[in-house]
Amino acid sequence: MAVKLRLQRFGTVKRPFYRLVAADSKFKRDGRYLEIIGTYDPRQNPSVVQIEEDRALEWLKKGAQPTTTVKNILREQGVLAKYREDKKAQ
Repeated sequence: MAVKLRLQRFGTVKRPFYRLVAADSKFKRDGRYLEIIGTYDPRQNPSVVQIEEDRALEWLKKGAQPTTTVKNILREQGVLAKYREDKKAQ
């Protein structure tokens, strides 16, 4: 089972709101997921991002691959830096 960290779209037309989820790569974009790890609201200025860092780190340690957009969000929030530090410490 290949797990991906990706965005799940909610909201109405032209008013998007996203959840950051861990999902099997075979599941549909807005379909089933394994766990919600955060939210992302791009309509706010600046964009509002809430991430459960411990859960995101746990999924990354288990081998979950983030999509390009999620990778950028995790980098801005400092989660990827913590993941790399933990990886070097081992």
